[in-house]
Amino acid sequence: MSDGAEAASRIAGSAPAARTLALAAAVVAIAALPMVLTGTYWHTNLTLCAINVLLALGLDFILGYAGQLNLGQSAFYGIGAYASTLLVMNGGVPFWAAFAVAVAASGLAGLTLALFAVRLRGHYLAIASLGFAVITYQVLLNWIDLTQGPLGIYAIPAPPPLALPGVPEIAFGDPGALFYLVSGFALVTYVVLDRLVRSPVGEALAAIREDEVSAAALGINAARWKAFAFATGAAVAGAAGAFYAPFVGTLVPDAFTVTESFTVLAMVIVGGSGTLSGPVCGAIVLTLAPELLRAAGDWRLVFYGLALTLAVMFMPGGLAQAARSVRARLRDGAAP
Repeated sequence: MSDGAEAASRIAGSAPAARTLALAAAVVAIAALPMVLTGTYWHTNLTLCAINVLLALGLDFILGYAGQLNLGQSAFYGIGAYASTLLVMNGGVPFWAAFAVAVAASGLAGLTLALFAVRLRGHYLAIASLGFAVITYQVLLNWIDLTQGPLGIYAIPAPPPLALPGVPEIAFGDPGALFYLVSGFALVTYVVLDRLVRSPVGEALAAIREDEVSAAALGINAARWKAFAFATGAAVAGAAGAFYAPFVGTLVPDAFTVTESFTVLAMVIVGGSGTLSGPVCGAIVLTLAPELLRAAGDWRLVFYGLALTLAVMFMPGGLAQAARSVRARLRDGAAP
C-alpha cells in the first residue's frame, strides 16, 4: 500500500472516532454550562441559544445541503409555537402530544410550500418563501379569534416535570432545567441530521445543490428530495417554536416576523452553511454577542453589525472554514 493510501485509510478510520469524541465533548459542555454560568440571566440566554441552534440546523439542512434559499423559517417557527400553545391552552392536550402535532404541522407546512415552489430556484425561491413568511405573520396577527393577535397569549405553562425513579423531580419551569431539555433535543437533532447527510440522502441532496440537471441525469428526483429537505428543516423549526412558547411564557406574532428569518440566515452564513457544526457555532455566537456587548450601551448594535459585516467579508466560508484553516496551519506547522 502506498503512503497516500495509508494516510487516507488512517483519516477514514479516525473520522468516526473524532465524531464520537466531539459528541462526548458536546455532552460534557451541555452538562457543565449551567453550573459554570449560574443565575437566571445566563440560564435564560443558554436556553435561547439552544432554541436558535435548532432553527439554524433546520435552515442549514435546506440551504447548506439541498441548496435551497429559504427565507420562510420564521413562518415554520411560528406555526410550531402557536400549534403547540393552542392545543395545550385551548384543547387541554398534554404538552408532548401537542409538541408532536406542532412538529408535524410545521413539517407539513414546509412540504406544502415545497410542492408549490419546488420548480423555483435562487432568488425566485427566496421571494416565494419570503412571501409565505409574510402571509403566515399576517394570519397570526389578524386571526384574533384563534391567536389573540397583538393581544398575545399569556401564562403558557412549562413542560410537565420529569419524574424518574430514585431521582428528584425535574421541573422545567426552571430555566436551567429547560436548557437541559432543549439542548438535549438539539443534540439529538444534530446527530440525526448528521447521519442523514452522511448517508445516500446527503449524497442526493448534495448532487441537487451542485447541479440539478446533472442530478436528474443520474436518476435523482430533485423535486422529491427538495420537498423532503423543506419538510425536515421546517419540522425542526417547529420543534424550536414548541419549546419557545413555554420558555417565554407569552406568545405574540411579533416574535415571528420576517426579520427572524434573516437572523437565522445570518447564523447559518456566519457559522458556515453545509457543515452542521458551523451553524451551531453561528447560532451561539450571534445569540450571545448582543448580550456581551451590552456594556457598549447604544453603540452595541453598531459594533454587532460591524463585526457581522467583517465576518462575512473576511470569512466567506464562515467560522467552520476559519476553524479548518487554523487546523490545517497547525498541522502543517507540526509536520516534519
